[in-house]
Amino acid sequence: MKSYKETTPKFSLKDELFNRKNVSELAKQIGKVYTEFKTRSFIRRVVSKFPDLELKERIDWICHNFEHYIAKDYEGTVAVLLASLPDELDPNKQDDDFGLFIPAPYSHFVATKGCTKEHLDYSLAALVEMTKRFSAEGAIRYFINEFPDESFTFLEKCAQDANYHVRRLASEGTRVMLPWCHKIHTHHTRPMPILNRLHADKTRYVTRSVANHMNDISKIDPNLVITTLKKWKQEGKQEPQELDFIIKHSLRTLVNQGNKDALRLVGYRKPNIVVDQVAQETEHVHVGESFNFSFNVSSVSNKKQDLLVDYIVYFQKKNGEMTPKTFKIKKLLLAPGETVSLSKKHMMRSMSTKTLYPGEHRAVLQINGIQFDELSFILL
Repeated sequence: MKSYKETTPKFSLKDELFNRKNVSELAKQIGKVYTEFKTRSFIRRVVSKFPDLELKERIDWICHNFEHYIAKDYEGTVAVLLASLPDELDPNKQDDDFGLFIPAPYSHFVATKGCTKEHLDYSLAALVEMTKRFSAEGAIRYFINEFPDESFTFLEKCAQDANYHVRRLASEGTRVMLPWCHKIHTHHTRPMPILNRLHADKTRYVTRSVANHMNDISKIDPNLVITTLKKWKQEGKQEPQELDFIIKHSLRTLVNQGNKDALRLVGYRKPNIVVDQVAQETEHVHVGESFNFSFNVSSVSNKKQDLLVDYIVYFQKKNGEMTPKTFKIKKLLLAPGETVSLSKKHMMRSMSTKTLYPGEHRAVLQINGIQFDELSFILL
């Protein structure tokens, strides 16, 4: 089946993060603390292979060269890397403080070379220092798989650390579905004591991680997430406004799926409405054009109603099956007897993460988790 993909040049994340300039800066910092370091040779050798390597392969290649150019023993190499670390990230910042990406090979080196019984304590202590510059969330997952008991004891201590980057490591590193990172084999309930503590954290960078973690768990165990969020609400350990953020961010997948318990927890109940005047502009849409539709929502209640108006597009897959994705239209506060007219233009454009296939597509209106009218169109 024919598919459609963009032909315009794409942004290259690997070239943005790992290039000659950034490698040179990394090498310069190592050279300051390790006089035997052959800075220029390191830069030439590392960068020479970059054109043939993807992002993660570039990190592996840099780690390989740490072994080649620095001390021959593991702890000696890590000692040099620790001494060459940049300054800690701003301890007074509250959010969006991920740091520069170029130190990522440091913690990856610890994960791939030091995840052994012999080096366990030294390696975990090194990750504490490294995560204050660039998150070691990916590296800690190697240790969770190899040494789960020791790692969770370590992470429970991290959750109590004065540095919020270290606290965030405890939540982010144990996420069930952490993107881009090594898969962990621990049960999804094991990190719950950490999340129970960190949900009351005063730093948004940490609480966002907790909420993302809870959203991961919601895809496996919705009841656990909903029950836990209700418990946190009853405990009152977190500021109401911040807890509201955590709840909404934790439940975003379940809300999109129309889970009634999740919707109720974020304030949306079964609507008392009529949906009519549903119309679409055309039954055929070309790639690069939009599918346009409109409809009315009318209240038949004598009370105000909070409405979450969504639509679900069922996309064609290569095998002919359909896969749904939920999109937002609007949040409404509908007065008694009020009628609101809404319209939407949905662009049918290929993206790097989605390939469009021709054929029938469907769009279903969803309000407070209740599905209403269904539309269909042919993608050409």
